[in-house]
This record gives sequence, C-alpha cells and structure tokens, in this order.
Amino acid sequence: MVQIGYTLMSEQTPARELVDYAAAAERTGFDYAVISDHYFPWIEEMGHSPYCWSVLGAAAQVTEQLPLMTYVTCPIMRYHPAVVAQKAATMGVLSQGRFTLGLGAGENLNEHVIGEGWPPVDTRHPMFAEAIQIIKELFSGDYVTHHGEFYDVDSAKLYDLPDEPVPIGVAASGGRSAEIAADLGDVLVVNEPMPDVVQQFNTAGGQGRPVYGQLPIAYDTDPEAAKQRAHKLWRWAAAGGWKVMAELPGPVNFAAAAGTVRPEDVAQSVPCGNDVDAVVEGVRKFADSGYTHVALVQIGHDQQQPFFDWAEKELLPALRSL
Repeated sequence: MVQIGYTLMSEQTPARELVDYAAAAERTGFDYAVISDHYFPWIEEMGHSPYCWSVLGAAAQVTEQLPLMTYVTCPIMRYHPAVVAQKAATMGVLSQGRFTLGLGAGENLNEHVIGEGWPPVDTRHPMFAEAIQIIKELFSGDYVTHHGEFYDVDSAKLYDLPDEPVPIGVAASGGRSAEIAADLGDVLVVNEPMPDVVQQFNTAGGQGRPVYGQLPIAYDTDPEAAKQRAHKLWRWAAAGGWKVMAELPGPVNFAAAAGTVRPEDVAQSVPCGNDVDAVVEGVRKFADSGYTHVALVQIGHDQQQPFFDWAEKELLPALRSL
C-alpha cells in the first residue's frame, strides 16, 4: 500500500500555522509529513518562507507518531554539510527517531543568498556527493576531519545523536543523481512519476528502498476557483522543468518564466476541485512507477482546514485502496 503524506508548504504558510498543520495532519490520518527548505518562495504571491528547521523542531513536539522529513535540504552552499548533520541529528533526537533527512542538490533561488555564485550542474553533483559522505560520517558519532575537493571539516563530532542514524533521502531527476542516491541514500526522492529514474536507481543498487514522490492538488468545492488558485500559486511549476527551475535566481524570474502558462495548463497536472477519483488517479501514476510514498501538496493556505476535513472523510479512505 502506498503511504500518503502531507506537505507542510512553507512557501505559502506562516510558521505558526505550519506547526498547527503538522498536528492536524497527524489527527487526520496522514502517514507522514514533509517540509520544503527554502529561503525564498517560488513566486511573490506565495508570500512566505520561514526557516524550516525551527518549524520541524516545533512540529516534533506537537506530534507523537507522525514521521517528519525535509523535502529537501541542500547541503552544498547555504548550509555546510557539517551543520546539516548536526541539525538532522538533533531532529532525530527531538522526534524520537521519526525524522528522515531529505537532501537535494539545490536551486539557485535559495543558494545564491550567500553571494558565492551558482555552480554548473556538473560541479554541483560532485559537491552533493561529497556533502552526503561528510554527513554520513558525522552520523557515526566519531570525530571527523575531512579535506576534500569542495569541503573541509576540522575535527568535528556530534554529541547528540538518536539511537539509530537518521535515514537519508536523496533527490534525483536523472541518471547521475539516481546513481548518487543508490550509492549514498536510504531513500529515493523524485517529485514527479518518473519510472526511468526509479529504474536507474534500482539498477544502481537501490532496489527495495523507499521511493518518495509529491502530488500537488487544489481542493475546493468550486473546481473553477480551485483552478484559478492553482494557476496563481503554482504556475511556476509549469515553467520549463527542473533544468530551468534550478537555475532561476528569484521569484520575479519564476514569474517571468511562467508568463504564458494558462490555468488549464496547470490543471493538466494538478487535480482541481473535490473529485476524489482525480487524486486517486494521480497517486496511481506514482504507484505504477514504483513509488512507495506520495505526499500531497494542498495549494492555497486558506483551504487547508476544509482540505483536512475532506481528506479524513473521503480522500484518505479512497487512497488506502492503493
């Protein structure tokens, strides 16, 4: 059975409400929750971007059983990998083993803020692999000294560690990143249904490990209102694919890239309204592609509570059949 998660969408939600939604997701019956780790929202209309690690610490205290996960943290620039390791280990302790560290190679949107430029993808991949290796070494609890191609670590040691090492999820979108995920990760993260990437991960040695995806939806009893809201807040996602989005430096650039995207274009990949079958079909595409976990993104902060009510009564019971 596919595990159904809830996305704490930090780019559209104030920090306090994100904590409330974590508790609501547990009460509603979601299997886990993920949170994005951004400095900026993708477009200005989204309006928020709190520090996800503070939210996670609070979420761990208002939930009892709900697994939590970053979706995803970039450990190559804005955060040094040694700092990511300490944050993740502390979350493992606070959550009593309910935390998974989802990692990705990042976006210019969030990483440019430290003023060191944005390296090309053929540099980011080896940076990413080296960063994960450092994090894994620190999770051992031993002293770590590292002088690599991209990072230095000087006699670092983590003193607060959970009983079991924090699992590491690795985001992938193609062959090289799928190989990194199979080599260094416990979990594969691929946003869209991409069976070829899952197959590359399995072929590289990842067979049998969890595979996480994410499905945006726009719940509303008025399908047209849902479609317009999805266009207003989610049109950036139809602006050219990951190879474009990873390079754009700011919300204004995402808005410009999505300038010709129409509401009907967004609705092709985002179920809009209250049609349970449409969401079930969206999740089925992931299941058929080999995914074990799918997190739902409810687009629109003002519809979160109605979404939780609908999910508890209608949507989650239908999705359990998968």
